Formats: sequence, C-alpha cells, structure tokens
Amino acid sequence: MSIMIATVLEVQENILLVRERRTAQRVLVHTLLARHFRPGDIVRILYSGAMTMSIPPQITAIHITRIGGCPC
Repeated sequence: MSIMIATVLEVQENILLVRERRTAQRVLVHTLLARHFRPGDIVRILYSGAMTMSIPPQITAIHITRIGGCPC
C-alpha cells in the first residue's frame, strides 16, 4: 500500500485530478467519493502503489480522506 498527500485541482464524476504535494506531479484518482471533495482540498489517498504510465498517471483510491484545505 502507498499513501499520497495531494491537493485537489478538479472534480469530475468518480475522478479527481490532484497535484501530489511531494513531487508536484498531476495524477488522476479514480474514486466513487469524488463528489465529496472540492478544488483546494488537501487529501490523503491510500492506494495499492500501482500507477499507470499514462499522462497524467492514474491511480485507484482504496481510501481517501480530506485533511485540510477548502472549508466549503
């Protein structure tokens, strides 16, 4: 398992576009909970560690939690 801390950039149905805080890399995150987040939220994403080699890379969240950011 891997953990990513990221800032939400865009919210779509079942997908978040985030910027990983450690590397500044943009990543597409597949999650059924996407609509619970807003741009500016800081999230902690638990995922398998597998990431596609596409641009942007993609992961599937096992668990995702808002840890800061937008107070919306």
